[in-house]
Amino acid sequence: MATDIKDTVHAVDAAAVMGLLATRPRVLALGEPTHGEDALLDVRNELFRQLVEEEGYRTIAIESDCLAALLVDAYVTSGVGRLDEVMERGFSHGLGDSAANRELVGWMRAFNEGRPAPEQLRFAGIDGPLEWTGAASPRQALTALHDYLAPHVDADLLPCTAHTLDRLLGADDRWTEPAAMTDPARSTGRSAESGELRLLADDLVALFDAHTPHLITATSREEWERVRLYGRTAVGLLRYHYWMAGTSPGRMARLTGLRDLMMADNLLALAERGPTLVHAHNSHLQRERSSMRMDGRLLHWWSAGSIASARLGERYAFFATALGTIRHRGVDSPRPGTLEGLLYALPDDVCVVDSPGLGAALAGTLAAPRASAWFGYFPFDPDHLAATDGLVFIKDIPQGRAAST
Repeated sequence: MATDIKDTVHAVDAAAVMGLLATRPRVLALGEPTHGEDALLDVRNELFRQLVEEEGYRTIAIESDCLAALLVDAYVTSGVGRLDEVMERGFSHGLGDSAANRELVGWMRAFNEGRPAPEQLRFAGIDGPLEWTGAASPRQALTALHDYLAPHVDADLLPCTAHTLDRLLGADDRWTEPAAMTDPARSTGRSAESGELRLLADDLVALFDAHTPHLITATSREEWERVRLYGRTAVGLLRYHYWMAGTSPGRMARLTGLRDLMMADNLLALAERGPTLVHAHNSHLQRERSSMRMDGRLLHWWSAGSIASARLGERYAFFATALGTIRHRGVDSPRPGTLEGLLYALPDDVCVVDSPGLGAALAGTLAAPRASAWFGYFPFDPDHLAATDGLVFIKDIPQGRAAST
């Protein structure tokens, strides 16, 4: 049995990853089982560098605010801004504090220096402008969409003026009220103004879509793609705020699913641009239905990856990441008989495993799935092996920094 397992193990590099796939994917998804560990991002960064140099990949996307990420993309493509400012304002969820993310941005900027636009690397966020404490105002997205359309379509076709949008949006703190996440009554998502904004956002996006041929010619495909992002973000945010104000028992499951739907829409748009490496939590990228326990309730939702996979078919590939220890978080050596325990016994510090081959080798032999000693780490569910294209395993996550590749 050990020999069979070893036959499924390879070094983590672009050649090995591509060798596990029947075709070159449009979206190559690399998941992680926890956030905030640069050792995981070091593996991601090295794989992206190899995909760029050996496979022609030109876009990386991460689990960060899609609108804020436009600042990072402008920096890596054109040198706009200062690196410190870009790291502070271009990331959400505290990701700008990561040394590995800073190194990625710096490397991308250096790679792009002097290259023509079609050969440049691009950076994107797939998450909406959302945090666990709430959601952003739709002001930025809605006003950007309206401002783009106003000079390029007949005024009679616009559903409202910029002044009307501003009046309906009101103060931004109405939208960003932190208490709204736990108290629906504090949300503005079902106010009369919000309801009118949802209709206007729908009309503005429809107008944008209907005038696509003219808009691309009058501006550029690049600008059109950016405003398309604003449009879907405005619609997604207003929909999210609406459900934040809801009181049904399915409220949190609905919000979780809407967040992943926004991620999926962003992923599918990036897939149209070209081959993309996306890095996010396993639960956002897996093909199987995702679940999480919150406030005693088990939530189920379809992840961004499951939606993208259903749409893209074999053009979507998913490599989950599993790990052995995070000792500084209280996650010690995995118990023998678990999937992580068997992989931990291998000599490799970092490897990628042929998931279908591993599943066949271990059929009926695994003990119960690993339990997590820390709420921030989600062990890999061995029942998902057949629904992954590969499994990256990192033996030990050191406090502070890198795993070797």
